[in-house]
Amino acid sequence: MDFYDVIGTRRSIRSYKSDPIPLPVLERILEATRRSPSASNKQPWRLVVVTDQKIREQIATSGVYGKFILQSPVIIVGVGDPVVAPDRYIIDTSIALEHIVLAATAEGLGSCWVCSFDENVVKELLGIPESMKAIAIIALGYSQKTISIVGILAKIVRPSKKMEELVSYQRFTSDWDGKEYNQ
Repeated sequence: MDFYDVIGTRRSIRSYKSDPIPLPVLERILEATRRSPSASNKQPWRLVVVTDQKIREQIATSGVYGKFILQSPVIIVGVGDPVVAPDRYIIDTSIALEHIVLAATAEGLGSCWVCSFDENVVKELLGIPESMKAIAIIALGYSQKTISIVGILAKIVRPSKKMEELVSYQRFTSDWDGKEYNQ
């Protein structure tokens, strides 16, 4: 899939088929993540891949909004190390997790960021050292539903904001018109 197709088709998926993710697909996603950039290439993160249903259930019920991860066959917990990169571990871990999301989309998988979980529960269940931080969870699996124009019109899928709501050139402005862009 072309990179811009990946960007354009990526959606947060909260309903998954029970189909397992083949190991070669998962390994390609993890390899793409291993290559993600980090400050000074310290890679102050670790990934914990969880397929065990009971563990996923305990993690899902530790938060308010992540119950749907019970349907996904795989979750990946991004763990940051504040000792290795005190000022950058959250950003670097987040970049790695976004590489998972993009690679999963390229592989035809659905994914969703999950930040609703009890970090203490996750750390205990997964044996994460006290000095490290569970940053976020990515749910992965084959989407149960297809996104359609009907879903967008029914407001099941929220459209992205318009460019002028998000981007300005040279100085912060409330409107984007591209006129200040110097090539």
